Amino acid sequence: MGNLRRIVGLVVLCFGVLCAVAGAAAASQYVALGDSYSSGVGSRVFYEEEGSCDRSPYAYPPLIASAKSYTLSFKACSGATTSEVDSNQLGTLSSSTSLVTITIGGNDAGFSEVMLSCALYYFTCQESIEEADYFIEHTLPERLNTTYSDIRSKAANATVVVLGYPRLFTSEGTTCNVNFLTSEHEKELNHSADLLDGVIKARAEAHGFKFVDPRSAFSSHEICSSEEWLNGQSNPLSESYHPNTKGQKDFASQIEAVLP
Repeated sequence: MGNLRRIVGLVVLCFGVLCAVAGAAAASQYVALGDSYSSGVGSRVFYEEEGSCDRSPYAYPPLIASAKSYTLSFKACSGATTSEVDSNQLGTLSSSTSLVTITIGGNDAGFSEVMLSCALYYFTCQESIEEADYFIEHTLPERLNTTYSDIRSKAANATVVVLGYPRLFTSEGTTCNVNFLTSEHEKELNHSADLLDGVIKARAEAHGFKFVDPRSAFSSHEICSSEEWLNGQSNPLSESYHPNTKGQKDFASQIEAVLP
């Protein structure tokens, strides 16, 4: 009888340990979604992999995964829009996913084209800004709703953190680099970033997601500031107007601060 009790006890103990291990594994799954601000464009260092997603070991998802011992599924891809997230990035989400992060919406609004227009051509800048602002206010909300709903349906138990976008330029519109950007256009582009973050925040919170707003932390670290966390116009051009490694570290810190 004593041996039987010991055997039963060992079985119960092993079952408990296995359950705990399984629970820990499920709790450690992290899926990083989004666009170039999540993939790490701006860091200038990328993993060797097929395609043009430009995922960096210095982007905030690997930094968070390392700090928190998550198992990372790094799906963010440069140039991604909401529809591309829906089509290409949600495959590893499941009921066991513990954490999801995402930046999305900037490419839907055409910000890459807006920046190209404003930095290189000038005369089309104002029209490009106004078109982006209209899109942000009238079309983007429903696109975000679709993407956020798809995330929640596939990762029902996950903490979902939506990261906004920093303002690119100083509040004074300080100009630098060789381009056609003016102080007034820089101020208007900052206003566009505020519009974008306002829409993203409202839609994220409506879905019960956490919203991280990077604008205050990046204040005094914009392009042309004394300590930039964002690249100005760069070579190659694709690195321009994206967070550098310092900016990505701050993204990681802000996201970690809201995790359970």
